[in-house]
Amino acid sequence: MGSVERIKNVARRVAKWHRAGYQMVVVVSAMSGETNRLIALAKEIMPNPDPRELDVIASTGEQVSIGLLAMALKSIGVDAVSFNGSQVAVHTDSAFTKARIESIDSEPVKRELDAGKVVIVAGFQGRDSAGNVTTLGRGGSDTSGVALAVALQAQECLIFTDVDGVYTTDPRIEPKARKLDVISFEEMLELASLGSKVLQIRSVEFAGKYHVPVRVLSSLTDPNIPVDVEASSGTLISFEDDPKMEKALVSGIACTRDEAKITLSRVPDTPGVAYKILGPVAQHNIDVDMIVQNDGLDGTTDFSFTVPRGDVDKCLKVLNEEVVPVCHPEGIHTNADIAKVSVVGIGMRTHAGVACRMFESLAAEGINIEMISTSEIKVSLVIQDKYMELAVRALHKAFNLEEDKVKR
Repeated sequence: MGSVERIKNVARRVAKWHRAGYQMVVVVSAMSGETNRLIALAKEIMPNPDPRELDVIASTGEQVSIGLLAMALKSIGVDAVSFNGSQVAVHTDSAFTKARIESIDSEPVKRELDAGKVVIVAGFQGRDSAGNVTTLGRGGSDTSGVALAVALQAQECLIFTDVDGVYTTDPRIEPKARKLDVISFEEMLELASLGSKVLQIRSVEFAGKYHVPVRVLSSLTDPNIPVDVEASSGTLISFEDDPKMEKALVSGIACTRDEAKITLSRVPDTPGVAYKILGPVAQHNIDVDMIVQNDGLDGTTDFSFTVPRGDVDKCLKVLNEEVVPVCHPEGIHTNADIAKVSVVGIGMRTHAGVACRMFESLAAEGINIEMISTSEIKVSLVIQDKYMELAVRALHKAFNLEEDKVKR
């Protein structure tokens, strides 16, 4: 949706599927750069914009897109109708700028589909119980699309992006990254949560919870590519027990610079201290990722955790106002010069030694590890920001991810 010509290409692609006999619901995002422009305008007026009003502003980009696409389809003989989030009735909670979908009234969409129209819905937006405009956070159109697929019991949800599928890691960092034909929901959920920018994490959560197959494809291909070819391209996000699934030791490597580490030094080493620190943080809707509590010394301990970089100031305000009077830390320290690198693979369940291989690979490159977090199918490490790309390339090579057949 980056330009008028790109919108015309989207219309040609949608028309192709519609004429092949499919009922089509198309969820679109704003034109390229538009959301950033709108947020920048808001910040010129108010450096820390009021969240409710910011949602009112940010949601307008999608409304332009749906109208333009509807007109582009009509201009080539395809009857289409556009809906914004309120018209479809995408009901959300009231967490402005990162609302969560609670329900969708799909009846208006079904009526138009039954009338033979293509339905175009504004992604990224909804409304809360008070009728306020809400947005779902960056990448929220992915979530809108999958949620509508769930509500409509769609055969499959196709997500067209600027990449042609899910890769073993970011190809801009490692040119030898390999496109995966299929990946499990569980692996995709981990990759999305750990920094992969292909899909918003909540879209994967929806797909996994309701078992909606999702396919990631490129929007940059010829819009007239045959439907049967397009329907089998990209990367299918499928179920773990799919017999075609590669049971790879490691399927992908995710990385992100979007987090910062906060450390409270010398807090009381007593039961409940973690809740006293993180409880108020959670109440203010701040996501906490990795957590480390050191062994106690003289009745005190150091407590570290990571939060999104954009939430650091908000988190420090909460800590100073609500945690310091209770826990009396000796000091609070922040470090934004960190990066998180993670390896993900369902094969970890039956293979040992993944963490050891990671440590060995990074040690050989002289990269120090600051924090470690593990689960059944992933290992995440916090390292210095400047080493992130080197670490990704080293780990990609260590797990042989550039090969046609992933080492098992």
